[in-house]
Amino acid sequence: MSGASRLLALLLCGCYVAALGVHTSEHCPAEHHQADQYVAAVYEHRSILSPNPLDLISRRQALELMNQNLDVYEQQVMAAAQKGAQIIVFPEDGIHGFNFTRTSIYPFLDFMPSPHLIGWNPCLEPHRFNDTEVLQRLSCMALKGEMFLVANLGTKQPCHSRDPGCPNDGRYQFNTNIVFSSNGTLVDRYRKHNLYFEAAFDTPLEVDHIIFDTPFAGKFGIFTCFDILFFEPAARLLRDPEVKHVVYPTAWMNQLPLLAAVQIQRGFATAFGINLLAANIHHPSLGMTGSGIHAPRKSFWHHDMESPEGHLIVAPVAKNPLGLVGAESATGKTDPAHGKFLKILAAGPYSEKDAQDVHCDGATGWNTSTPATFYSEMMYDNFTLVPVWGKEGHLRVCANGLCCHLLYQRPTLSKELYALGVFDGLHTVHGTYYVQACALVKCGGLGFDTCGQEITEATGMFEFHLWGNFSTAYVFPMLLTSGMTLETPDQLGWESDHYFLRKRGLSSGLVTAALYGRVYERD
Repeated sequence: MSGASRLLALLLCGCYVAALGVHTSEHCPAEHHQADQYVAAVYEHRSILSPNPLDLISRRQALELMNQNLDVYEQQVMAAAQKGAQIIVFPEDGIHGFNFTRTSIYPFLDFMPSPHLIGWNPCLEPHRFNDTEVLQRLSCMALKGEMFLVANLGTKQPCHSRDPGCPNDGRYQFNTNIVFSSNGTLVDRYRKHNLYFEAAFDTPLEVDHIIFDTPFAGKFGIFTCFDILFFEPAARLLRDPEVKHVVYPTAWMNQLPLLAAVQIQRGFATAFGINLLAANIHHPSLGMTGSGIHAPRKSFWHHDMESPEGHLIVAPVAKNPLGLVGAESATGKTDPAHGKFLKILAAGPYSEKDAQDVHCDGATGWNTSTPATFYSEMMYDNFTLVPVWGKEGHLRVCANGLCCHLLYQRPTLSKELYALGVFDGLHTVHGTYYVQACALVKCGGLGFDTCGQEITEATGMFEFHLWGNFSTAYVFPMLLTSGMTLETPDQLGWESDHYFLRKRGLSSGLVTAALYGRVYERD
């Protein structure tokens, strides 16, 4: 296994006795004062949007709209303060909204001085810079709430024509996260690098690698929304072993079965062994919901496609999350099912003659009733799949260099179609990036062409091992059951150059179990 593989090797054993909270918003008072924890808050905000984002308006009109959103922010800061929060995170686009042009967003932009060059408390020094009204309000919230505050806003920075990257209008416009300390001082700012069809903003000429320090939990990293899928800056930040926490404003449109907001958030926290404080925007009509305070082994999360209201999550967070434990083998942690998995790995995919087996070319294996491969679009990618039939079996399906395996038992059979799928290739819709994925999914109906459809409810129960021979160390485990419920794997990690996920005792029907690999160097 490579050094990078060892870095991300992760083994979760046994049962973590903790409530996994859908709509969880309260932390346990007994945990509030524990020395090894801090209290974090994220707010999923239903932003008040401009009715006509393409229209040209005045700065005064823009401030009137933004102050309506900032009024809600202030209420949530004080609510979080009453629960003992030491840091609060607000979502991307929560203050100004979206769907602007480069020109129409201009009145909504604050001037952003470099926090590395100046020391500034906007609340206490409001007249130091022009066009900083939003920064001033946020600074005062942090001061009043006595907590670190992370928010997203649009910012502007003048540039000179001799600057080869300077836009024709003489200014840079950035999608910016800002961090304030508990006394209102501007700590740092991060400018989004991986823009997602955001014509109003520029990509910084250099990637911001922003790490800020806190007195209550040490170092935090920061990035925005689409950044989470890329090496720069997300994965590179976490090469620093002292960064154990990430704040993550996002405006994420859910896309099942593999990239719902809470799926990728939890998968990222688990893969890197860190805490992720994720605040999403709340616009269910646009498919936008899903926020959480995610640790490697548990999450407090919110996903609600029905309520029109925003939601505050406050929860205790371990200062040193239990996640990365080195590259220990799982060999010693055996029961009959895990022993069978290890035997298959040791002797090759055809060692279990009582198992179903599908060859890469779809030829018949040991079991002559083994189903053949089929193809279906999932996440705009052409997946190769095999149906999951019967109460138990071992399935194998391959594409390019990636072979995915499923060893499973089903206590009872439901009247639903499940399939095991593989994709190893360049994703080219809504972004270009290379993916290796193994996914066990519930299909939308009983036809093969429904596999890959977006569904949230299921009844099928499984005990399973899912694994693949990934060529990347960056594999994000995802486990989602009925009702958008996040589940915790019993075990996962590297074994004989394969990455595996194991689960028994699902709380509800399986929607998706996936290993989502990113091969950054092939983007």
